Amino acid sequence: MTHKMLLLSLQLGIIVVAAKFFGWLFAKKLKQPQVLGELIAGMLIGPYTLGAISIHALEGPLFPHSGEAIPVSAELYGIATLGSIILLFVSGLETDLKTFLKFSAKGSVVGIGGIIISFLLGSGVTVLLNPSVHSIMDPAALFLGTISTATSVGITARILSEKKKLSTPEGVTILAAAVLDDVLSIILLSVVVGIAAVSAAGGSIEWGAIGGVALKAIGFFIICTVLGILLAPRIVKGLKWFKSLDIIIGASIGIALLLAGLSEMVGLAMIIGAYITGLSFSQTDVSHEIREKIEGIYEFLVPIFFCVMGMMVNFEAMAGVIWFGLAFTVVAFIGKLVGCGLPSLFVGFNMRGAFRIGAGMLPRGEVTLIVAGIGLSSGAIGHDMFGVAIMTMLFASIAAPPLLIKSFSGGSGYRTTLEEKDEAVSIELEFPSKMAADFMRRSLADGFRTEGFFVNRLDHNAHVYQLRMDMIVLTLIQDKEHIVLNTPPEHEQFVRLMMMEQLLTFKDFLSGLESMKSPDMMGAELLMGMFAQEDSKKNK
Repeated sequence: MTHKMLLLSLQLGIIVVAAKFFGWLFAKKLKQPQVLGELIAGMLIGPYTLGAISIHALEGPLFPHSGEAIPVSAELYGIATLGSIILLFVSGLETDLKTFLKFSAKGSVVGIGGIIISFLLGSGVTVLLNPSVHSIMDPAALFLGTISTATSVGITARILSEKKKLSTPEGVTILAAAVLDDVLSIILLSVVVGIAAVSAAGGSIEWGAIGGVALKAIGFFIICTVLGILLAPRIVKGLKWFKSLDIIIGASIGIALLLAGLSEMVGLAMIIGAYITGLSFSQTDVSHEIREKIEGIYEFLVPIFFCVMGMMVNFEAMAGVIWFGLAFTVVAFIGKLVGCGLPSLFVGFNMRGAFRIGAGMLPRGEVTLIVAGIGLSSGAIGHDMFGVAIMTMLFASIAAPPLLIKSFSGGSGYRTTLEEKDEAVSIELEFPSKMAADFMRRSLADGFRTEGFFVNRLDHNAHVYQLRMDMIVLTLIQDKEHIVLNTPPEHEQFVRLMMMEQLLTFKDFLSGLESMKSPDMMGAELLMGMFAQEDSKKNK
């Protein structure tokens, strides 16, 4: 046991350093999604590459092959699984259920079209090009079909926010469809896991059994979600009696772990329970505080998850399916471009808008990896097919950003010129220091939250927020001393009024400090001045 813990400690140390360095390299220097760097870090240090080199002091390699379908140790895989639970819990916290339910049918039509077409093409090409896969109901075909359906909301949202396109009709539709895709992919994963379990047991798959699995998955998701949404405010209200935010946060994570275990007990994926818990707590008044407080846990565990997923890539096993991997990647691209672009033509978009929506749905990310990891651990797919999934995610995540940016050049994406008035208006503020901008950004977020807006942080590595209330969608971005609020023209007056109120509050606060002459307040003023000087030095 002591040797195992020693080895685990060394493994985690190497993983955290490698994942953080490569994540920084890809995000800051190569302008690519951070997750790609974390994946590649795992590929380089894993049991199939550098991690297999024997070290004399350890009497073996740092990352010895476990001899099972999952090449890493059970201890390390358990920590990675915990990372996936935290990832989906946070994804649930960042989902605006109210807007998701009330949003127009455009996003639903686009999302469902992308799910159906992508799944049929992904599973179909798997059957067509793999002699060992005989039917679309084969677990390998089902898993690869499911892998092709998910969309990375984070990557798309980051690009749209940087280009100030989040509030455009295409941007809002893309985000609504991407959220729906992830929810449906999670439900579809539950069905596929159930079918794979039946196949592993040697039973014959019947349509009745498939319907039962689907009904159980959808029923579990709906019942737990409804109960969670109804009970979460009451749970939070009861926990507030302790007057400790730490207890509320600890209880929410504990409930996520409990519901994740319950999901596994009923034959579904653990990530579903975690997502439902996050979705339930997203509607409470402490959701933002929970998200902020678990930031450190997220930043530690989630890169470990992605890095361990990269360690599972067996390059030798992939060599025999390289051409299939390229074909599957092309089909995955077509599935989103056609499956999401074609339905958008029937809900008011022109060809330009349809291409933008299809390109916005191309990136793959965390859900793709989770589905592939579950397929590999269950034995439904081998290392070769897992490598195909990684290949698809890499190509999609690299090709999608420039394609999406290029697609937004030109005019409106609607068939009628009336919608061209919907272009977002940018309101910019510049402050003398980053500290002042930080204070103003928090004040704005709190002010909009008080007005009933749902404040959703889109990027964990930057201050990019989406503010939503019913059909109103705004974007708040802070870049050092600059704050930018993007708003549709019809809401510009309201947004400017909100900003003016917060600026006046900020001014009154500073004036109050200056007018106070007590020794305590003089000390506070001196302390604020020291912080401002330190912040100025850091900026320089």
